[in-house]
Parts: sequence; C-alpha cells; structure tokens
Amino acid sequence: MIVWINGAFGAGKTSTARELIDLIPNCTLYDPELIGGELERLLPRKRLAEVSDYQDLPIWRRLLVDTAAALLAEVGGTLVVPMTLLRQEYRDEIFGGLAARRIPVRHVLLATDETILRERIAAREAAEDDLEANERNRQWCYDHIEPYRAALGWLTGDAHVIDSDGLTARETAVSLATAVQTGAAVVCEIVQTPEPTAETVAAGVLLFDEQDRVLLVDPTYKPGWEFPGGVVEAGEAPARAGIREVAEEIGIELTDVPRLLVVDWEPPRPPGYGGLRLLFDGGLLPERLAGRLLLPGPELRGWRFVAEQEAAGMLPPARYERLRWALRARERGTVLNLEDGVPVG
Repeated sequence: MIVWINGAFGAGKTSTARELIDLIPNCTLYDPELIGGELERLLPRKRLAEVSDYQDLPIWRRLLVDTAAALLAEVGGTLVVPMTLLRQEYRDEIFGGLAARRIPVRHVLLATDETILRERIAAREAAEDDLEANERNRQWCYDHIEPYRAALGWLTGDAHVIDSDGLTARETAVSLATAVQTGAAVVCEIVQTPEPTAETVAAGVLLFDEQDRVLLVDPTYKPGWEFPGGVVEAGEAPARAGIREVAEEIGIELTDVPRLLVVDWEPPRPPGYGGLRLLFDGGLLPERLAGRLLLPGPELRGWRFVAEQEAAGMLPPARYERLRWALRARERGTVLNLEDGVPVG
C-alpha cells in the first residue's frame, strides 16, 4: 500500500511523513525528489532545459511508479510518499500506473491556510553556505501557491483532507495514521488492468455524430485521448470486445457488430510489448443517444466529438495515424492493413 501525502510546497509533507513511519507498522519513507535529483545527472542538459519542473518529464513519472513497485517488492508493508501533485493528469497517470501493478493508494491532502503557508515559507532557514539556493527554493514555493489554489477543486474531491493549521508534524501524522487505520482515507478508485507481459490485441470502436465527427475519450490512467475500446480478452472475438468496452466505458449498447476498418501492427517499444490494434466502425451515434453517454469516474475524465484536424492535436502521433487511415478506409468502404501506422500490401 502507498500513503500519498499531497499539499502545497511548504505544507509540511516531509516532516509529517517522517513522523508517520513510526505510527504505521512496517512503514518506509519513499521520497520521489530523489528521482528528480538523479535525472539531473542522467539526462542531457538540452532535455532538462526543455522543462521547468521534472514532473513534466515522462521518464520521472515512469520511474516514480517503477521504483515504488520495486521498493515494495523488496521491503513490503507501506510506503509513505510526500509529494506535491497539482496536475490532475499526472496524478491519474501515476496512480493508474500503481493500480496496474495492483498497488493501492490512499491519497491524503494536508490543507493549509495561505497566510500560514506563506509564513512557513518565509521562516525556512537558509543554509549559511548557499543563501542564493535557499532563496530560489523559497521563491519556488511562493510561485506554486497559485497553482495549488487552482488545483484545490479536484484535490479536495479526490483526497482525504486533513486541516493541518495549528498542528505540529506529529499531531498531523497522528491524525493521518488514524484516517488510514480506520479507513477514513479510502483507497483511490482508479482501476487498471495489469501491465502486459507479452503482445496484446486491442479493439477500438469509432463512433460518429451527425456532423461526422468522431468520439474520443480521455482516460484517467494514461496520457492522451483515446478511442472507446480496450484489450481483447482470452477467447473473445475482437469485434465483441469492442462492443463490450463501449458498453463498459460510456454506457452505450451497440446492437450491430461493427465493421472492421484497419488492422495496425504496433511494434514493441520498451517497456511496451506492442501487438495488433484493430479499429471498427461503430456508425452513427444519434444525438438522443449521445446525450446518454455515461462516464465511469475511475476510468474516464471526459469525452468529445472532434473533427479529424482537431484529433491531430489531441491524439498521440501513432494513434492519430491509425485514426487517419481508418477514416480513409471508411470513405472507401475497404479494410486497410497497417504496420506502425503505415499501409502495406
């Protein structure tokens, strides 16, 4: 299990985490800041210069999850993770990756009044040998107060909130431990299938509105928009898998078996294994049915009908190429065979 302590920079997450490991049996502190520090030594300076925060690096988010899984396999018990997460899509990607490894996460927010937060930041002691670095650190904390305030809408709805104003780190940790032990801090709802260990077959279904725009959905467990669909289960026909996934993801029951548009072979790109990706034509989704679209909160954030040009800015490149050729196949009434998004044969 992971206890993720979130909050603004300067909210006392690390101090609380250090106290918490004495209150929960078999508990280990895991600070993802260490991964950020190592990336500064591993990545080329040019790549580091492209981002202002190492959380924006996909490798940081991936290593955070992989390291947590490896650490739990080594020591077991509970990991306490004091880490500010203000971007919901990063929270979804990280927690989804942990869920894929069957690691439950209890998300806790240390809520702090802004006035008190600013006083704590200002009172931070500066190391005598690096006053400039400490001043930069304080300014970093100040600069993130506004993003923290903007994120409170989803944070307070997602995490168990502990008002830490007026509490010492020990008192906050005691309150947090009680919330974990009593179940008041519940396990996050994100559910993800295990990471594949071999090539997979996945079936996506294209649904269209009356303006011939295609439906895209925004998964919580991975970055980028996607088509309704998912991995074909053992013994399942791909088209039937597409029908099942559409019903599970958006609550629409397709009455007809969708027509195949493209078969795309996706090559393995570590850590992914690749496999076959099929896209089917689910046809027109009338306005009366589109108004009944349902989104299961743990899996999807939202949905949109988009034109092909708009989809180019929303889908990852490989997924967009798959869509582009599927639309051409639909226009021509044919089936296209692709290899890594490129027609062959």
